Amino acid sequence: MSIDMELMRRKLATLRGDNKGDSNSVWFKPDEGDTDIRIIPTNDGDPLKEMFFHYNVGDHRGGILCPKRNFSEACPICEFASSLWREGSDNNDEESKTLAKSLFVRTRYFSPVVVRGREDEGIKVYGYGKTAYELLLGYILDPEYGDVTDTTEGTDITLTYTKPTKPGAYPQTSLKMRRNTSTLLEDTEAIPALLDGMPDFDGLFERLTPAQVDAILDEQLAGDGSAESRSRETTKYSTTEATDVDRAFNELVAG
Repeated sequence: MSIDMELMRRKLATLRGDNKGDSNSVWFKPDEGDTDIRIIPTNDGDPLKEMFFHYNVGDHRGGILCPKRNFSEACPICEFASSLWREGSDNNDEESKTLAKSLFVRTRYFSPVVVRGREDEGIKVYGYGKTAYELLLGYILDPEYGDVTDTTEGTDITLTYTKPTKPGAYPQTSLKMRRNTSTLLEDTEAIPALLDGMPDFDGLFERLTPAQVDAILDEQLAGDGSAESRSRETTKYSTTEATDVDRAFNELVAG
């Protein structure tokens, strides 16, 4: 039996988030205006999932999971970016420092949610940035709201999404807790079945080994004739003692 290539394409599109507007997709992409959502409780008690990515590497538009920050493994991109930052600082090379910054690890956050009015679509994954994360964390820790994920007395959130109006601008998202608590579903007997459909957060993105990440980085640098790529062989696995630049780099990537 041959491989179903169309099925494979759909899986790849889902992995990359290309179908975020599709009702069959696991991803929630807000429409412009107001949308009410409900964060769903997770078995591990953590509905605000942190994941760490490298962008601007090869053709991985959705980013590459950082082996170091996610799995405590060696990360060639972190090592290269750190070396490049030190090189740029030592030589007062702003171009190298800019490239290094573009490769620094970035944090993204993901939560399981139900979209009000679309409960029949099941649990979706909502991805967001640091500002929304801090706001949600504040709501969760505010005793006035209690457990906002509680299936019988939790609290919905009104998400307001505004598309950018100028070239180069970013969309704006605001989150506001509803005043009244509510049950997750009107049919409370259907809640267990809904919770059974929790997306597998560990499987949302492809996990690459350090060797695979290294190969992707090498492939990109092989096509780049810049000084940064030529210096890779001498800076790739630097094990020198931590310097002030190293500490500055660690502070930059900590968020």
